[in-house]
Amino acid sequence: MLVVFIKSLVTFLLVLIVVRLMGKRQLGEMQPFELVITLIIAEVACIPMNDPYIPFYYGIVPIITLAVLHLLLSVLARKSIFARKVISGHSVIAIDKNGINYENLKKMNMNVNDLIEAIRSSGYADFNQIEYAIFETNGKVCVIEKASDPTEVTPAYLPLTLLIDGKFDEKNLSVAGVDAVKVKEAFLKNGIKSPRDVLYADVRQDGTLYVSPKHGKCFTRKIAIKGGENW
Repeated sequence: MLVVFIKSLVTFLLVLIVVRLMGKRQLGEMQPFELVITLIIAEVACIPMNDPYIPFYYGIVPIITLAVLHLLLSVLARKSIFARKVISGHSVIAIDKNGINYENLKKMNMNVNDLIEAIRSSGYADFNQIEYAIFETNGKVCVIEKASDPTEVTPAYLPLTLLIDGKFDEKNLSVAGVDAVKVKEAFLKNGIKSPRDVLYADVRQDGTLYVSPKHGKCFTRKIAIKGGENW
């Protein structure tokens, strides 16, 4: 009995440390690969606790291995945009300015009833209130409302990511119809000499560029784009 107690206590502390190292406070914040690792850890942690005759390292080694795997995948996803898309997937627009995007629903293996339920859970009962609805990689729904007054000067915009961690998203640059050189010029005008010094940058349909440097204050600038109608 004492052996089982000690095993359970040590396993609990080890799993707690691993989960804290993952940096997530709730399941809804987890990426798919993080949820898979968490489920496997929960399974292997029970093996040595349930059977006193199973060596303790049968549970410890897999937990530590999965913790190291999570760390490696997190670093890889942070360093490479391509790896990030492969490991975590990407956000999907379910509702855009043309209405429900049927092709994107099929990509997510969702039907209209699933969409209705997700939108209602976000506090919206009427699709006509919504300009954009985006399913994030952790399963949550981000909703951008339509302007309450159609005569308002400022419509609802959807920011399009151009750069993350110093690396440009070539696909989004093409969608926005903007050249990376123009974006770099905007950086330079605000004292940023290299894209590597920028943590995040996006653009809106009206050409407003938002830039958040790795060090320093964020800023906005107007740049010329040719694809504002594309998203």
